Amino acid sequence: MSILVINSGSTSIKYKLFADDEEEIKQGNIVNVSDHQAALKQVLRGVGGLQDLTAVGHRVVHGGHKFFKPLLIDENNFSELEQFNNLAPLHNPYNLAGIKAAREYLPRIKQVAVFDTAFYADLPEISRLYALPKEISEKYKIYRYGFHLEESAGLLKTEINKVNLIICHLGGGWSITAIKNGRPIDTSMGLTPLEGLVMMTRAGDIDPGIIFKLLEEMPGEINKEKLAMVYDLLNKQSGIKGLAGVSDFQELLKMVSLGNLEANLAFDLAINHLVKYIGAYWAELEGKARAIVFTGAVGAGNPMTRNRVMKKITCLGKLPMLAIAANEELMIAREVKELIKF
Repeated sequence: MSILVINSGSTSIKYKLFADDEEEIKQGNIVNVSDHQAALKQVLRGVGGLQDLTAVGHRVVHGGHKFFKPLLIDENNFSELEQFNNLAPLHNPYNLAGIKAAREYLPRIKQVAVFDTAFYADLPEISRLYALPKEISEKYKIYRYGFHLEESAGLLKTEINKVNLIICHLGGGWSITAIKNGRPIDTSMGLTPLEGLVMMTRAGDIDPGIIFKLLEEMPGEINKEKLAMVYDLLNKQSGIKGLAGVSDFQELLKMVSLGNLEANLAFDLAINHLVKYIGAYWAELEGKARAIVFTGAVGAGNPMTRNRVMKKITCLGKLPMLAIAANEELMIAREVKELIKF
């Protein structure tokens, strides 16, 4: 028996096939995807023999206010999931495109959605709530949900319910989480993955008044098209891309090394925002963080980013630093295995 894990993004589909003992059998990454159905067909050809396939696990970033635990997909709940696409426009529509294609090609195989938001389902109210009128938050389900799959405590060789960590997940999206006694107590992303740190194409924290100013100053009437334009600006044209003109972090680091002024400004600004969050979470953990953990393609990749951060937080003392390559697919496989009990 085996589990296939699909991580379907806007222009790529990463996949891994796991045996029931969690051994990785095959893995791959289809890039430059424009047709998810055709791309999934390519994935299945790459996987080969599927006679032992028990289930397919899918990463889904946002489960809205309704879905947190791993979900066995059927026609009804798939339609419900589509309602949350606007909360994670860079992720959910493409996550669901992968599910739709897999259901078509593998109609008799269980399809399971595993949500990034699950890890943050029990955030304390002081971290979960926005300072809005209670009736507004409840009516429109406006809460901080949190994103990114985390698996770092086990690598410290300590009991999960005793570990305090500050986890910096840096990839295309950047987020930071404070972990106390093995559970998240605060996180930088919010209702959507737009809030928080400066990211590759996302603005992160900004004065909400900027949105109103953009709507007033940009040409044209305030309508759905203009709202979509501002939303696109903040999600896809801002962050490091907006400051330095590049959306590839490795390219940014090359530009920084060559002394490019715009690249250095973008890099320093992103690091500065991250350091401010680290300081805040250090205080929330009462100075008892066991380590700073860097994960994600950027966080666990080129050490230049980690080194710059650690240099700026020497005031916190000799805090251990870990770089851990993310294996989100293995985590998803474990969740699927637990749900279907094989």
